[in-house]
Amino acid sequence: MVTAGRPPADTGEAALRDERRAYEPDGERPIGGYLAVMAVYLGGTGLLAAVARRTGRPLPAPGPADVLLTAGAVHRLSRLLAKDPVTSPLRLPFTRFRGQAGPAELSEDVRGTGVRRAVGELITCPFCAGLWIATGLTGAQVFAPGATRLVCSGLTALTVADLLHFVRVGLQNATD
Repeated sequence: MVTAGRPPADTGEAALRDERRAYEPDGERPIGGYLAVMAVYLGGTGLLAAVARRTGRPLPAPGPADVLLTAGAVHRLSRLLAKDPVTSPLRLPFTRFRGQAGPAELSEDVRGTGVRRAVGELITCPFCAGLWIATGLTGAQVFAPGATRLVCSGLTALTVADLLHFVRVGLQNATD
């Protein structure tokens, strides 16, 4: 709607505000922050692709074993980033400590607004962080395949070891 004293360009802004209110009347979701985070992700992946192309890096052709190796590494790194007590200083500006969430994992509430809240949601959610980590490891496989495979192997071994810890505890609990 055009009102006196407002240029027609404001109607676009008003329409966006109306859509935002229709999407979420309370306005608690950091939509602008999400847009900023998406822009950083797209810019970073675009830069990785451009540098790989410019430097003539061959693209790897990962097989099933490579995908499993990377999946194990992504799983472990995303849990490490999002839940581990040792990495809590990285999450500190974006979260509030609530307590223990399980073996070697913390429960934290996201705090802040806008980009701060969006980043907090990203780094406290292993599923959300997984996309960024998978992209980083995939890019690393283009630029340093041997080193990346070594790191992924270690992280995947840790993932399997974690699983074995849980299996052992489960078996112990079942026999008690």
